[in-house]
Amino acid sequence: NAHAVIPPRKNAKMWKPDTAGAKARNEAVRSSKYLGRALWRNLTGYHRRSRVETKMHCVKLLGQRLLARDFDRQVAEIQIRAAILNGFTALGIPRTVAVG
Repeated sequence: NAHAVIPPRKNAKMWKPDTAGAKARNEAVRSSKYLGRALWRNLTGYHRRSRVETKMHCVKLLGQRLLARDFDRQVAEIQIRAAILNGFTALGIPRTVAVG
């Protein structure tokens, strides 16, 4: 029951509805234009995917590979990385303020 959540371009045009993918894209284009991009992203869950990608990027910044060879130690290594990221999150998310 999975479905693709791909945001259409801002200037997206409708495709011929000859395949299921084209129909789904046309529906995304239609609803995106009707609701607005921000609301469409929230309603479709696109923002969750974006947040997961960002968090996975943060995990990769802590190291591309696991150094441990034993499975239990690999699990411990991942848990340590998760604890580090949780510590950074606990410090607080920076607040961006427009200047000028």
